[in-house]
Amino acid sequence: MRENVGITRRSVLKAVPAAVLVAASDGILARRARAATPFPQPVVRSARPAPGAPRAVLDQTLDVRFTDTPVPGLGTVTTRTYNGTIPGPTLRVRAGDTLRLTQVNGLPPNRAHDGGHHNRPHRENSFNLHTHGLHVSPSGDADNVQREFTPRTAEEAEAGAPEPRYLTVIDIPADHPAGTYWYHPHVHGATAEQIAGGMAGVLVVEGDVDEVPEIAAAADVVVCVNELMVKDGRTAAFVAGNSFAGITPAFTVNGEVNPTLTLRPGEVQRWRLVAATAFTALSLRLADGDSVLTLNQIAMDGVTFPAPVATDTVLLSVGNRADVLVRGGEPGTYELRAQGAPGPLMTVEVTGEAVDPPMGLPAALPQGKPFLDEGDITNPEGDRTVVFHVDGGVFEQPFPHAYRVLGSRPTPAADPDGDLTSDPAYGLFDPDYVNHTLELGTVERWTLRTDESAPGFHHPFHLHTNHVLVTHRNGERLDPPVWQDTVDLAGGSPSDTVTLLVGYQDFTGSTVLHCHQLQHEELGMMQRVDYVESRQGERAGRRV
Repeated sequence: MRENVGITRRSVLKAVPAAVLVAASDGILARRARAATPFPQPVVRSARPAPGAPRAVLDQTLDVRFTDTPVPGLGTVTTRTYNGTIPGPTLRVRAGDTLRLTQVNGLPPNRAHDGGHHNRPHRENSFNLHTHGLHVSPSGDADNVQREFTPRTAEEAEAGAPEPRYLTVIDIPADHPAGTYWYHPHVHGATAEQIAGGMAGVLVVEGDVDEVPEIAAAADVVVCVNELMVKDGRTAAFVAGNSFAGITPAFTVNGEVNPTLTLRPGEVQRWRLVAATAFTALSLRLADGDSVLTLNQIAMDGVTFPAPVATDTVLLSVGNRADVLVRGGEPGTYELRAQGAPGPLMTVEVTGEAVDPPMGLPAALPQGKPFLDEGDITNPEGDRTVVFHVDGGVFEQPFPHAYRVLGSRPTPAADPDGDLTSDPAYGLFDPDYVNHTLELGTVERWTLRTDESAPGFHHPFHLHTNHVLVTHRNGERLDPPVWQDTVDLAGGSPSDTVTLLVGYQDFTGSTVLHCHQLQHEELGMMQRVDYVESRQGERAGRRV
């Protein structure tokens, strides 16, 4: 296995040391030195050919434990990490490769849990592995979020038993789209606290888009945004509905607060923007006062566009990724900022000798997935709806609110004839209730909405295993439509409504859909999804 600190030759990015002439306020040219500080990049692990095997294999150990992790700009944080860093290592593979990940649980024993309510934070030191956005099997030892990688019990730790090790093996299909994905834990009851502590990493599938000449010539830069909820130097524990309310999140890029990246005038870089946040959507803009650098978006959630889209703002909801090409313009100090973040995510110094002529941008791209249209729908009468809804004051403190997924197939009420707004089960995640049975080879239309009235209240929809094609937003058709695995829904009057098409392909198994605002998911805003072989039968909800 090849290990690199940084990434490839063209993707190791360092701030260019330069003496730049600038005009002083009195009109006299003054010389100002730029610090030669490297822009941080996660360590990279890459697949390599396996002797006697038809597939290249990325064989990697992910060691999970509490570490005292230095975070430049914030200080040392005691938190759960992959291999002692925030984010964890970047995993780089190609379509047809195999991920073979050994995970060590070096965390302390779990606290006692009475087992009374699974839609409450618990099992805080258990985890598993979700490869967010990959179209791979959700079963067995693959992308199976029903697995639980438990730590040692107190008795085992006292007796000196070895730390448990768990294996995840994921075969990536030979036709998998090239793009930017990420991985993170997904045990129900523990996900929010773990990701809020930086337990996440980037996953890159290399392929056709990387060989486009203008993209191959550009530096390949991971920009992983984590949202750390830190109190008294430690990851804050999720022990009440308002546990994070008084904490100002620390947003880091590749483990640093506001690092500086250098870009020459006329130079093009490819940024892999990853919203590895737990709670906050990022509306990204790169500007120096009134001077804005264009973000030429080439992919969303790992799927390449047919052509670049020039924009000055890229919206990343929790879990989204966007690949953008950025070309240096007028020299200056630009800041990548996001609404909701207290300061710049990173600073971009456009400086140094200009690239002449400027590096080019591609006119067309190898489209990552073919589009669907309404004519592909196999059951026009079987549209599905998902409605994200919150009822306040249903339960006793410390978690009083009910975070429900309603619509066409909600989890049944405990008392169907009673007041559904105060029902303790209606629309809440039940791991034993199948909300959606989805048959391979079929294409369906879904309508998503939130009934939140506050515009800042987001409910990002995430379906595991299969991407969805967003065709309409708030009644307006998108031209072209956009493939996504996580779809933002903002509140308001009216709140967001999204229409999408989705085809169920290749893999059977049991998995989930949920709100990717992770407090909401933890407290019940999730549904069980079963992918099954094509057959005649009931498609509505059923209990197993």
